[in-house]
Amino acid sequence: MELDEAISKRHSVRRFTEKKPDWRKIIEAIDAARLAPCAGNIQTLKFILVDDEKLIEKIAEACQQDFVNDVHFVVVFCSDLTQAERMYGERALRYVKQQTGAAIENFLLKLTELKLATCWVGAFVDEQIKDILRIPENIDVEAIFPIGFELGKPVKKNKKELSGILFFNSYGNKFMKEWIKSEV
Repeated sequence: MELDEAISKRHSVRRFTEKKPDWRKIIEAIDAARLAPCAGNIQTLKFILVDDEKLIEKIAEACQQDFVNDVHFVVVFCSDLTQAERMYGERALRYVKQQTGAAIENFLLKLTELKLATCWVGAFVDEQIKDILRIPENIDVEAIFPIGFELGKPVKKNKKELSGILFFNSYGNKFMKEWIKSEV
């Protein structure tokens, strides 16, 4: 699948078939996430691949979203700020969040290419997830991804047109001034 196709086909899925994905494909997507850019090459992200049914059930409860329990695999993205804070101080959190977002996009696009489906879950009780998965106190839970095969046909949601969100040189300026360079 070409990149443009993966970008246009990627969408959030909350209904999954009972078919079990090949866990190796999920590892491929995690590897794509690992390759995302990160400030100072400080790789703060950690990943937990969960296939235990009882753990997945508890994760779904901590998310208060039943569809999370309808899959065979869940991936939990975590981050460790320790080294980034030593290097960047108070800006570390911003850089780690940027790295996380870039990694998640790589992950989502790779899953789409592999014909797997997920929904980015950001609503969960952090302490419950940490307790369920024995995540140390100093590690942040960034996001949760239930992974499976989509049930039914995708419903395409409309996105804003580029002309409604793109500005030139200042916020609100919708026109690009063409610069004419004079020959010297």
